[in-house]
Amino acid sequence: MNKIYIIILAVIVMSGCKKDPVVVGPSDKVSTGSFPKSLNDLNTILNPAYGNLKSIGLYGFELMPKALENSVHAGDAQYNGDAAWNEMTANNLSVNNGKSQNAWAALYAGAGACNITLEAADFYEKNYAPAGQKADIDAVRGQAKFMRAFYYFQLETLFGEAYIKAGGVNEGKMGVPIYTEVPKNVESTQQGRASTKQVWDFIKQDLKDAAVLLDNKVWGASEIGRATEWSAKALLGKAYVFTEDWANAKTTLLDVINNSGKTLMPYAKYKDAFNGNTVNEFNEESLFEMNIDGDNKGNYGPWGNNPNATTLNGVIWSPYILSLTGTETGSRPLGYGGNLGVHDKNVTRFGYPLGYYTLVNNPAFDSSKPPTPANPAMIMDPTYRTAATAVRTNKTADPRLYVNLVQPWLDVLNINWENGAFQNIPVSKPDYLAGAPNTYGWGFRKYAAIDYHLNMVNYDKWNWYFLRMADVYLLYAEASIGSGDGGTGLEYINKVRRRAYSLPINSASARDYTSLTAATPAINDPVLGTNPLRYERWAELFHEGHWWFDVCRWRLGPQEAAFYGTARNLSTPLTFNEAKSYSWPIPLTEFNANAKIAGQQNPNY
Repeated sequence: MNKIYIIILAVIVMSGCKKDPVVVGPSDKVSTGSFPKSLNDLNTILNPAYGNLKSIGLYGFELMPKALENSVHAGDAQYNGDAAWNEMTANNLSVNNGKSQNAWAALYAGAGACNITLEAADFYEKNYAPAGQKADIDAVRGQAKFMRAFYYFQLETLFGEAYIKAGGVNEGKMGVPIYTEVPKNVESTQQGRASTKQVWDFIKQDLKDAAVLLDNKVWGASEIGRATEWSAKALLGKAYVFTEDWANAKTTLLDVINNSGKTLMPYAKYKDAFNGNTVNEFNEESLFEMNIDGDNKGNYGPWGNNPNATTLNGVIWSPYILSLTGTETGSRPLGYGGNLGVHDKNVTRFGYPLGYYTLVNNPAFDSSKPPTPANPAMIMDPTYRTAATAVRTNKTADPRLYVNLVQPWLDVLNINWENGAFQNIPVSKPDYLAGAPNTYGWGFRKYAAIDYHLNMVNYDKWNWYFLRMADVYLLYAEASIGSGDGGTGLEYINKVRRRAYSLPINSASARDYTSLTAATPAINDPVLGTNPLRYERWAELFHEGHWWFDVCRWRLGPQEAAFYGTARNLSTPLTFNEAKSYSWPIPLTEFNANAKIAGQQNPNY
């Protein structure tokens, strides 16, 4: 990213306070723009640090459906007209890949907004703050430091040369450039790559500072989405795990587990916690989530008139329902059709034991009436339907299969189609798979439109979880195993598994794994089949943007490519180049703008 943008951002954000310009000296650090004269002004300056999460290059649109879900093959893209998208699927990026380039720019813009906030807080405290406001100013600083760490965490895990391993291995590899303050001129936008140790130390220190600055801070209902002490400690624990500092990871994560007041939500809530039910937002499991204020006024997500309210991931992930005449041919997507469906291998990975279904003539078809979804001429083979229903009822497959995905013909969505009355309409295979005999054709349920049509309302209405307690439990399990305490690790893996089966999380059950190498639900899966820790992280956090980072830090690329085998938008089998593909390339635009990064591209790009 051209770092001149950060200077421009500083002027835009600070002038947004609509205050008279103030001339300040070098000791005030900030040297241009309009500056805060009230706490309200300071919070206004902070807002872009949060709002930037919804930018097009990040969670507003591109990062998940166009990058990460293609990279891990949760999705299987029918569309092959976007070269950058295809590169993500193949895990073979070019230095001008638009998706990685946009993520780089947006992440640095977010970090820049945090730096602006921190300098504005110093200025306000020195020049205008009345006595007694220090705690409120420190709460702003704490949020800015948390968000800066969050952005650098993603920058390092996407673009850093290598993960640090136990004993300090890889500490001297190339990390990402670090900017600790707002650039004052073009020269200060030039920054070479720090080492991986320097970047991770920077992230960890910001999170330690944030935890102190936010200590005991409780937000009111109107500010419920703001970062907390426990957001900071959870992400700090994750940073320790990702750098294999097992001792600090255990201490930090156990603090979150024992003292945050958070726990796993019950399964009855969990199964519907990803689809926009406001009752489930900011729940007992959530440590940090992106708030989505759905708006049905003709805006169009991050491209509309209210970009900070909505996101548009769901237009790519939309499931299909039967056609108006009750057929799979002509089935209707609840967003953009023909983009990203579910990769079939994920169905069996969740333990679904049945093969593919066929359609047969509907014995109950009323030929005196036109065919409709309620009166289809053909239906799923009843024998198969009975067996598939039994899989679900008996929990033969992992119940999270049905939290994450919808099954053709068995799942029914209550949809208001084209401003008519709500109707119960069965899920369908995508139209482009109609008649294909050897496909499952399931659709996404988690973070997808399942009760509205995105082409009508133009927004996603569900909040996005960045940190939740299931992740913390599994990270604590990993840290325990890494430090030699396999028994504790196994217990915390089982706590997450018990919730998936709607069991008490703290009591042993018949569903428990009996060892760290026990068989998992994954069928014919050499990657996850006998590794409960890996499987539970994959299954529990499926479709939430975590698995790519686990693949990279555990170096599972070739095995994952071999497991998934193919992708519809590629003409050749999936492969993985371990010499380059665990890191995204530093964008060509950065080399064109930043002379000090010359010669510092990730290996083999």
